[in-house]
Amino acid sequence: MPSDAPKPTESAPEAVRFEGPRLNICVLGGTGFVGTELVSQLASAGHWVRVPTRSPARGQHLSVLPTVELVAADVHDRRTLADLLAGMDAAVNLVGILNESRGARFRDIHAGLAAKLIEEARTAHVPRLLHMSSVGADAKRAPSNYLRSKGQAEALVRAAASLDVTIFRPSVIFGQGDSLTERFTRLLRLSGGWLPLARPRARFAPVYVGDVARAIVRALGDRATVGRTYELCGPDVLTLEQIVRASAAATRHSCHIVRLPDFLARLQGLVLGLLPGKPFTLDNFRSLTVDSLCTEDGLGALGIEPRQLAALLPTYLGTMDQPDQLNRFRAEIER
Repeated sequence: MPSDAPKPTESAPEAVRFEGPRLNICVLGGTGFVGTELVSQLASAGHWVRVPTRSPARGQHLSVLPTVELVAADVHDRRTLADLLAGMDAAVNLVGILNESRGARFRDIHAGLAAKLIEEARTAHVPRLLHMSSVGADAKRAPSNYLRSKGQAEALVRAAASLDVTIFRPSVIFGQGDSLTERFTRLLRLSGGWLPLARPRARFAPVYVGDVARAIVRALGDRATVGRTYELCGPDVLTLEQIVRASAAATRHSCHIVRLPDFLARLQGLVLGLLPGKPFTLDNFRSLTVDSLCTEDGLGALGIEPRQLAALLPTYLGTMDQPDQLNRFRAEIER
């Protein structure tokens, strides 16, 4: 298993509860952070799962699951997508990018792929489509290209005739291998504890990756979820600064946050967006100008009690005993 491959996280026993027949499911984006957890839960529930990936090496951590088929494929190619969907009972689209690159544009990756998937699913007679979007997605009013393209994809999926669709709109997702708490931990380690932070008061309701995957598994087994959209949020509302401080406390890193005014944060986005890997971009800044909070309890509607960031940080970031870590976390949140 590659050392940097995402690893399935531990889930509660109810995570793999499934009502209904076992299915053949194609999961696009199945080797990523959320995909790894979802594919693990689907396989545990007895489903047969096809996982296309451009780089099979990235998915080797899933190859040990007996009902998982890794396929070397480019899901953006229509003919390949048609072959992948043949014989499937359902398709799940988790594909997304946080930043654009020369070969990957928001519109193509989000809305473009959604359009191809809808068309090929119809052709292959795949009856069920589950689609991952984001809280704040809006094709017209969202402030960032990321959120607008997510909204465009949502609109296409909702309008997809002859398909039984369900849409999920999570807030920021945390867990082992995430791009949230683990990224802040790395940045603090590299910078000696100093972090210039854009939009420190931006608010989130971090949701656990295992709960997001559980929601998708539940929806697959419940016909009442067809045509529905579920916003997925954790139980706590935290600012970006609180999340950074909690991550630092969990790993015993010093944490000195420099709260950037918006004009400097925009400049930070312009400069860092030119660096390899694009650690922060102007489009990221624009996404932070709207809070990532739910207007309804999608997890509750699916019978799922969301887990707290405070309870789970010690299980994947911790370098100390859990009670000590929880005390430091609460102290940082109350600052």
